[in-house]
Amino acid sequence: MKNIEVYSSDEKETMLVLARSTIENALKKLSPPAPDSLPAKLHETRSCFVTLHAMDGALRGCIGNIEAFEPLFSNIIHNADNSAFHDPRFQRVKSLDELLGIVIEISVLTPTETIKSPDDFIVGEHGIILSKGGSSSVFLPQVALEQGWDRETTLAHLALKAGLDPYAWKDADVEFKVFRAIVFSEKEK
Repeated sequence: MKNIEVYSSDEKETMLVLARSTIENALKKLSPPAPDSLPAKLHETRSCFVTLHAMDGALRGCIGNIEAFEPLFSNIIHNADNSAFHDPRFQRVKSLDELLGIVIEISVLTPTETIKSPDDFIVGEHGIILSKGGSSSVFLPQVALEQGWDRETTLAHLALKAGLDPYAWKDADVEFKVFRAIVFSEKEK
């Protein structure tokens, strides 16, 4: 796999502030932040996920893109808004007070690479995409670690998430792609 990008603590802070400002502005019925003078790396075409956690660590929203198609700063703005207000698994964030109880995490993704076998998937290092027929699902690299899953358990949950039998990941017609992520959170401040 390609080398993973390194972001400075200032660049990470800028991205986290951008995500939080996006949600705050939406709650105040203002336009998204219009970032000027951003670090050059935030103008690169990259993809990310923006994850919202309650203070107790429970998932509160998570939306992102696997494939890069816009500057990273734009992807952060879109995914912060979608995580807070359009994740169908959760109620939308309703107030600035509620937002105070949310911790934002950003995962900047590397480009995907096809792997020949699920044996090439490294738990905790790789995010993984499973595709079979018209079904697919994805887990970020940190999901298996957070859940305490090994490779087979991760793959079974990935198959279930795609609406397949838990052992469908063993089928010959399943395709896998992996990626890495640079993960950072407001919790680290």
